[in-house]
Amino acid sequence: MGVAIGFVLAAVVAAVLGTGNRGTAWLPLHLALAGGAGTAVASVLPFFSTALAVAAPASPWVRSGAIGLVALGAAVVSASVASGQAFLGHIGGSAYLVGIAGVAIVAFRPLRGSLGPRRHRIELAYAAALLHVGLSVAVATAFLAGWAPIVERWASLKPAHAWLNVVGFISLVIVGTLVHLAPTIEGNRIRPRRSAAVAIGGIALGVPMIAAGYASETDLLARVGGLVVLAGAIGVPLHALAVARDRGHWTTDLDWHRVTTRSLRAASAWFAAAILVGAGRVIWLGADPAGWSIGLVAAPLAIGWVLQVLIAAWSHLLPAIGPGDPRAHAAQRRILGTLAGPRLLAMNGGVGLLWIGSATGVPVIGTIGAAAVVAALLGAVALAASAALSGVRSSWASPREQPPVARALASPRGRRPG
Repeated sequence: MGVAIGFVLAAVVAAVLGTGNRGTAWLPLHLALAGGAGTAVASVLPFFSTALAVAAPASPWVRSGAIGLVALGAAVVSASVASGQAFLGHIGGSAYLVGIAGVAIVAFRPLRGSLGPRRHRIELAYAAALLHVGLSVAVATAFLAGWAPIVERWASLKPAHAWLNVVGFISLVIVGTLVHLAPTIEGNRIRPRRSAAVAIGGIALGVPMIAAGYASETDLLARVGGLVVLAGAIGVPLHALAVARDRGHWTTDLDWHRVTTRSLRAASAWFAAAILVGAGRVIWLGADPAGWSIGLVAAPLAIGWVLQVLIAAWSHLLPAIGPGDPRAHAAQRRILGTLAGPRLLAMNGGVGLLWIGSATGVPVIGTIGAAAVVAALLGAVALAASAALSGVRSSWASPREQPPVARALASPRGRRPG
């Protein structure tokens, strides 16, 4: 998660340095999505899959290797985008692909020894997402390697690559994870909901149809896929509303809960809005590559959806599974809840202004929105780093500085068999 946060910070810096040059948008997008979101997925997907099924996790060395290859591959691919050196993209894409295969192994192989009920819907979402990104990265790597059949058709395959990566991989993993993470954050029971089934099914089935439509230049297939994905996208905010309606009533750490819960709700709305535009263009224009533009949906999809969910996830997980004792985790919750209202307003108001500015071609509106988004992202990164460091300091504290319970457990007299 720390590496993922580092990628987000690098994406912010790249975006600021490249302000005014639209061609540089690909670098911050690759840093944020392939780097930040990809590394986060590689980190938490095996954790969630084994925890939900009550299965012993795979070897830490294998898990670390998979995460490391994904992060390294994303970094090298980003360097390729920045420098224009295709051979770097070939190397980075290959490393990323091997890392994704490793993530699949550590996520699904331990489930054979599951001691609890299997969450087949979530497992299918994760499996489909990994298949989507594997196919997408393989095609992009073949393009960078100069394989003629791919190079000749890259104009049609590029939109398919974007759909498979951003929606078929990252978004599908997020949607599958929200089935259990959203109720946990909101404070209610994890239970089957029809809206979740619609969201997962629509995205898992519709995205490959859109990609195949672009690849084969078949308008009908792309349009049907667009309709299916749009239905799935509508299910995401409906699921968020259903979970919020049954939410618990928190009495402590209200600012921290406000950041996590409202970030997820707003992100779900941004995803539906972005897919309404993106899938709507596919439905209207078919598989025409000229009708596709990442710029039309980059702000709501990459920032409002992916990065905002990432912020909510690390804000929830850091005090839950991060370093430190219960007292340190309580301090982390207070840190992560700092300026909850202004941060939410800056993030979501900034995304809206940035989207309006890019759609209307009014640079002043876009600049104001970008400044608000950058401030919100930098604030979230700084608070996460501060919370993590406080937990690390607590872990290094001497026994005399630890709480009485921790001292008792650490002493020989305090240990008890079993």
